[in-house]
Amino acid sequence: MLSPIDIKNKKKKGEKVSMITSYDYAFAQMAEAAGVDQILVGDSLANTMLGYKKTSEIGMNEMLIFVAAVCRGAPNTHVVADMPYLSDKDPQTAYDNARRFMDLGASSIKLEGTPEGVIEFLRSHDIPVCAHHGLLPQTAENFKQKGRTEEEAAAIIKAAKFTDELGCFEMVLEHIPEELGTKITEMVSAVTIGIGGGKFTDGQVLVMHDALGMHQRKNPPFAPKFVDMFSLGVEGFKKYIDSVQNPNR
Repeated sequence: MLSPIDIKNKKKKGEKVSMITSYDYAFAQMAEAAGVDQILVGDSLANTMLGYKKTSEIGMNEMLIFVAAVCRGAPNTHVVADMPYLSDKDPQTAYDNARRFMDLGASSIKLEGTPEGVIEFLRSHDIPVCAHHGLLPQTAENFKQKGRTEEEAAAIIKAAKFTDELGCFEMVLEHIPEELGTKITEMVSAVTIGIGGGKFTDGQVLVMHDALGMHQRKNPPFAPKFVDMFSLGVEGFKKYIDSVQNPNR
């Protein structure tokens, strides 16, 4: 299992870091068998697994179930547990919730933005933190690319430098211009993980359901589909149904 130090060393060596979301035991087993560096149990499970429209619609109760399942399925992989909406509303609440994730087997936690005093408190209590900048789904008013104006870009750079100085070992850069992702990657010691952050970040993360083609919705422009599992699954179900209806065929 890669530690935060191991992950930062990959950046120093110029090696790319692979991260994929996973939300349950079975797919965590698959991700580990494939050799992915990190699994993110993202609050995107609100959309992909539970059918909610917003990630802010789930809380710790749901996240604890899914994090535990992934940790059981991928015991030898660095698992990042996503802090759901309001679970990091103040330093003590954030620590208590992060500790619950770590006790389940998570290797680190991820949180969005720079909630006041939270990252400092977590780091002072030896909780490894993955930051998240750019588009912040929990509080975003829209899902347009962030950092296109000088003002937005400056704010994202400031936040990235701030979390780097606080000791975050890595940071997700979501849906920002490639040149901004490159600039941040070059100025911080933390590993940068892009999801629509350009190809020059230190690594990449994708939502499993997008990467594996597990739905019929249009993927985001930065999320390629590597296999069409939706069609494969439908075909498998059809063959099963046919076997039930025609047992002697």
